[in-house]
Amino acid sequence: MKKIGIVGGVAWPSTVIYYSELCRRGEQYHLARKSEGVPSTPEITIESLDLNKTLAYLGTDGDEASWSRFDNYHRAALHRLEACGAEVALIASNTPHHRFEAIVRGIGIPVISILDAAAQECAKIAAQQVLLLGTPLIMKSARFREGFAKYGIQAFGPRDDAARVMTAELITELQRGRPEGAAERLGRIAKASFASQFSGHPVACLACTELPLAFDQFKTLATFDYGGVSYINTTAAHINAVFDFAVA
Repeated sequence: MKKIGIVGGVAWPSTVIYYSELCRRGEQYHLARKSEGVPSTPEITIESLDLNKTLAYLGTDGDEASWSRFDNYHRAALHRLEACGAEVALIASNTPHHRFEAIVRGIGIPVISILDAAAQECAKIAAQQVLLLGTPLIMKSARFREGFAKYGIQAFGPRDDAARVMTAELITELQRGRPEGAAERLGRIAKASFASQFSGHPVACLACTELPLAFDQFKTLATFDYGGVSYINTTAAHINAVFDFAVA
């Protein structure tokens, strides 16, 4: 397996899922081939960033210079992973993928996109419309809408200000280890927002790596149904894509 580099810490609870699932997948891959001895796990290096800094460094769309600290902070972490011998890398957070092309500029190893992984997963279930639930930036991100559009999928965040605020509040609670009732609240937001913007069965993309923590029993599945909503789990889809690349 190729050595994997993770830019994590934004936020750390989801980075734990990335690490544990990549190791678990490595063991399963080894055992499925009836290999003898202790199951192999991938070599992994983690650069854990400061969530507070990443939030402080957020720029303003339309003002390219305002993003320089945000881009440089993530790019420097990728360079450190490259220097540590990583052969493939990932950024374990959706928000930096709003700036993905700028961040990975000059990086000499493949960096697997969470947006591409999520859009491909959405295409697998033949969804034509998807509601983006995530940070305020991602819910209005033109870059994310374009990423899904490449696969013929119409994607938008909630139009309703209250729905966006409630989603952002849920993310903060999950970052602080408070998942109680989060799945049901998220379901209500997803159903109401999807119905007001689209038609058919509701499909929601959990476009923040903390949101899958609301669904503990499903947090390792790339797609799942819960309470009448189909969910795309960006964390699990990203892990699958990175692992598949690492063993190719």
